[in-house]
Amino acid sequence: MKTFLRKKIIIPVVATAFLFFGVSFNQDFFEVAKQIEIFTTLFKAVNANYVDETNPGDLMDKAIKSMLADLDPYTNYFNEQDVVKFKINNTGEYTGIGAMITRKEGKLIIKEPYKNFPADKAGLKAGDEIIQIGDVSLSDFKDDASQLLKGAKNTKIDIKYIRQSKTLNTQIVLDEVEIKAVPFFGKVDEKTGYIVLTQFNKKASLETKEALEQLKKDGAQRIILDLRGNPGGLLNEAVNICNLFVAKNEIIVTTKSKIEKHNNTYKTSREPIDTEIPLVILVDGKSASASEIVSGALQDLDRAVIVGSRSFGKGLVQRPVDLTYGTQIKITISRYYTPSGRCIQALDYSHKDKDGKAIRTASENYNAFKTKRGRAVYDGGGILPDVVLEETKTSTISDALVKNDGIFNFVTDYYYKNPNLGATIPVITDANFNDFKAYLKKQNFNFDTDTEIALRNTLAAAKKEKIEAAISTEYQQLLTALQKSEENQLNQNQKEIKNLILDEIIKRYQYKEGLYQYYLKNNSEIKKAVSILNDTPQYNKILKL
Repeated sequence: MKTFLRKKIIIPVVATAFLFFGVSFNQDFFEVAKQIEIFTTLFKAVNANYVDETNPGDLMDKAIKSMLADLDPYTNYFNEQDVVKFKINNTGEYTGIGAMITRKEGKLIIKEPYKNFPADKAGLKAGDEIIQIGDVSLSDFKDDASQLLKGAKNTKIDIKYIRQSKTLNTQIVLDEVEIKAVPFFGKVDEKTGYIVLTQFNKKASLETKEALEQLKKDGAQRIILDLRGNPGGLLNEAVNICNLFVAKNEIIVTTKSKIEKHNNTYKTSREPIDTEIPLVILVDGKSASASEIVSGALQDLDRAVIVGSRSFGKGLVQRPVDLTYGTQIKITISRYYTPSGRCIQALDYSHKDKDGKAIRTASENYNAFKTKRGRAVYDGGGILPDVVLEETKTSTISDALVKNDGIFNFVTDYYYKNPNLGATIPVITDANFNDFKAYLKKQNFNFDTDTEIALRNTLAAAKKEKIEAAISTEYQQLLTALQKSEENQLNQNQKEIKNLILDEIIKRYQYKEGLYQYYLKNNSEIKKAVSILNDTPQYNKILKL
């Protein structure tokens, strides 16, 4: 059975199967049976006697969701549709439109069409809002609309969408879509190869191996492996990727649990590709799970220099368990430990604060461990790079702009105002930045900070209690102060935000491939990696070679 390490939000459906599964881990059979009986009688009583009609499925969904949410974010339930999606994400193959889509506030938005796939061929662009799929209007469709965009190969689906306030029509012809784990690789210079690994699906190690071999054939004498933003995936693929660079029978990761059968040691099992080629791995705060196994193991084995910012810190292992009616539950079964013995889990879900949030391990409580050559490394909060770069850390204001589509929507407008930019890389000037700030103000953009949310809730409560006029002056003063604070944060993080805007602009005109090509020559983290690889004494000093 494969072990999975990926965070995914899913809809729970059935309770009793999980509880019975838990029996094998719990000797108190009477207490479990008692609680199941109480729940069953309560569930029947509510459905039989409640004054209004109830939906048993919805009630059960909420019951299961609440129960599992109290454990950790990774123990989740897969309904039948979720199981299909999960398999797609981990095989890298499906039949569909070939685009990243999102549904927010009832709108189905194209976030990123993939080059030469069905959505792209049909002329759909990032920012397009799909309002009708076939005969189904999405205005009243509350279910998962992405299911309407799936079907057999060559299926034709009529689409109605809005672009820049105009309603347009197109037809998508479904085709096989391959989600590549390695969407890009190339050479930074004559000697330096660069590989982007974005996920750990079942093709991850094969695609990484093929990229590595091709780069070596093309003359690469050192490698940069980019794991930035990689959320994880299959554990065995992480082990296999490490195996490309380290010898057979090397311990990569161990898992430890209170259940003996979940205690495992994972070793490399194949002959490596190259155990000597200099290697730099790029990570950031969104590199998680399997990404941390690779970066943590190769750091512990003194096989690679890690560059960037501290990784996410997910050291929990999940395993899927098949249940009835084609459903699954994904359960946290153990913690994983790198070769030096450190667990890099950052949040302690067994201990929560007064607001119910998991407590983060304090830095003063980190424990020191030793790499193979005696270098000090630490547990408690993700993989700390050997070379920390401040520019890889994201600010709170930038995270809010990305999360709430401030940059995405601004660039959508920019794209249609500048239709002929093509392969030209623009310079994001101060004037452009001022246009961006003006756009946010015009759109009444919500940063959704805790303060902003609290202030909106205060106004809503005042309206409800009909005291809005009485607090209007104070409210306006607070709002003005908050807006000024947010503008100050925008100005303080101007360089970071300009880079994010430029990244999004490049993707609009040149797809993701164009962005990676731009990174080869212009990304500061890649430049730092190259400088380390160019300086053999520094590289050797970091790894104590």
